Amino acid sequence: MRPLIAAGVVVVVLSPTAAQAPKSLKLPAGTTVERNLEYGPHERNKLDIYIPKGDGPFPLVIWVHGGAWQGGSKEGSPALFLVGRGYALASINYRLSQHATFPAQIEDCQAAVRFLRANAKKYRLDPEAFGAMGASAGGHLVALMGTAGNVKEFAGYGRVKDGSSRVQCVVDLFGPTDLTKMQEQSKGRGKIDHDSPNAPEARLIGGPVQKNKGKAAKANPITYVTRDDAPFLIMHGDADPLVPVRQSELLHAALTKAGVESELVVIPGAGHGGKEFNAEANRSKVLAFFNKHLKMK
Repeated sequence: MRPLIAAGVVVVVLSPTAAQAPKSLKLPAGTTVERNLEYGPHERNKLDIYIPKGDGPFPLVIWVHGGAWQGGSKEGSPALFLVGRGYALASINYRLSQHATFPAQIEDCQAAVRFLRANAKKYRLDPEAFGAMGASAGGHLVALMGTAGNVKEFAGYGRVKDGSSRVQCVVDLFGPTDLTKMQEQSKGRGKIDHDSPNAPEARLIGGPVQKNKGKAAKANPITYVTRDDAPFLIMHGDADPLVPVRQSELLHAALTKAGVESELVVIPGAGHGGKEFNAEANRSKVLAFFNKHLKMK
C-alpha cells in the first residue's frame, strides 16, 4: 500500500484478536422498536426506529444500507450496537435504481430526516443531534446527506416537506464519491466495469457515467462540498475490489480543503466491508466520533 500522508489520515492496523467477527447483537432490555414507519408515499419509504430505555431526548443515528443502489434492506443494521450506547437508531429503506433514478435516493434520505425531526418529541429524539451512517451505496448517500443537506433541489419529497434536511455528522463507510473516476481508479483490478451501461452507477443515473458526466456530477457528494458541511469520519479498506480507496481519499481531500472536519481511516487488507469494520477498534472509533458530535450537544 502506498503511504498516506495527507492531514487527518489515519492508517489503522488491526490485531488478529480485534479482527474477529462480532457476536450476534441483542438489543438492550427496555428498547422500544417501531417498525415500518412511512416517511413517504412509495412502498420503499419506510424506516424502523430503535429507542433506548429512558426519557431522552436521545441523539439519533440514521443508518442507510448498501446494495449498489439496487438491493439491500433496513433489516439487520450493523449500527444497532449504538442503541446500547445511548443512541436511538433509525434504519431506512429508500427507492432503488429500478424504482427511480437519481436523485430519488437522496430525496428519500432527506425526507426521512425531516420526518424524524418533525416527530422528534414523539420518539424521544434530540432534533439537533442527528448523525448519519452508511456503507457502500449507503456510504455514498450519507456523504450526500452531509454535503447536500441544504440543496433545495433534493427537498420537498415525502410526508414532511418543511424543516431542515441536514445532519450534524456523517460516518461514511467505503462509499463512492466521484462516479466518473471509479473505473480509472480500479486500474483493471476491480470486479466491475464502472463505465459500462449495465454498471450500478449507470443504473443509478440512467446511463453510462462517461456519457452522462453532468448527471454523474449531480450525484457526486464532492460536487456539494462547502465549508459549513457536517464533520465526517470516513473508513475504507485498501483492498476494496468494488469501490477504490481513492474515492474516499478524494472526498477527504475535498472536505479538508474546504475547512470541514474530516478523518480518513484506511484499514490495511480490508475489502468491501467485512469483519474488520465490526472490529472493536473501529466500532470504538465510530462511537467516539458520534459522542464528540452528538452526545455533547
